[in-house]
Amino acid sequence: MTEHSAPSSAPLSTPSSASLSDFPITRKWPAQHPGRIQLYSLPTPNGVKVSIMLEETGLPYEPHLVRFNTNDQMSPEFLSLNPNNKIPAIVDPDGPGGEPLGLFESGAILLYLADKSGKLIPQDAAGRYQTIQWVMFQMGGIGPMFGQLGFFNKFAGKDYEDKRPRDRYVAEARRLLGVLESRLTGRTWIMGDEYTIADIATFPWVRNLIGFYEAGELVGIQDFPQVTRALEAFVARPAVARGLNIPKRD
Repeated sequence: MTEHSAPSSAPLSTPSSASLSDFPITRKWPAQHPGRIQLYSLPTPNGVKVSIMLEETGLPYEPHLVRFNTNDQMSPEFLSLNPNNKIPAIVDPDGPGGEPLGLFESGAILLYLADKSGKLIPQDAAGRYQTIQWVMFQMGGIGPMFGQLGFFNKFAGKDYEDKRPRDRYVAEARRLLGVLESRLTGRTWIMGDEYTIADIATFPWVRNLIGFYEAGELVGIQDFPQVTRALEAFVARPAVARGLNIPKRD
């Protein structure tokens, strides 16, 4: 999908700009394309979940960079959409019933976009809930624990002489990778042959653990060949390659 434009098979709805302007966040990040989903994000593991999902589904959207170095996430405009001051967040001008909808929390946004597009989540009830459970596994385990390990391995945690906090998160990261390794054994993706939002939620964090956090050797990533195999397949997807760099940093 090129430069976030809608594919020819996806008609653009054109709700009035007045409806979108009811959201204060649009005053700081004006919409150039008010008929598209407005994405407020940064290319972090949580942020790219949504840009990848949008690229995978072909839903038309407009990305806006939320700059942490200038505390954009603490601005009144951003807090009006997400009081928890975290990215990503979206406003869909064509939400349920044709009314605009604002959402935060990457897992909730993934579920919403899957339902809106009818893609990347099983349509049967059992498969749907099993996929959701793996999204929750990422949200409650992989994301927070990998993030803490990143802090203690790469950032200020290095200043602590006591390595027990770091080692605690190393052990928990390895445990979580073991759960994922077991799940992927005999499966192409987390849910089997079909690529889903469970993969989109999970693999940006695995990639970050090995790459940005520089913790691959620390956790013994070589002990998890199914995880690394699936990660390689994930990053090779064209939509993933695009989504990993959206919104573009200045």
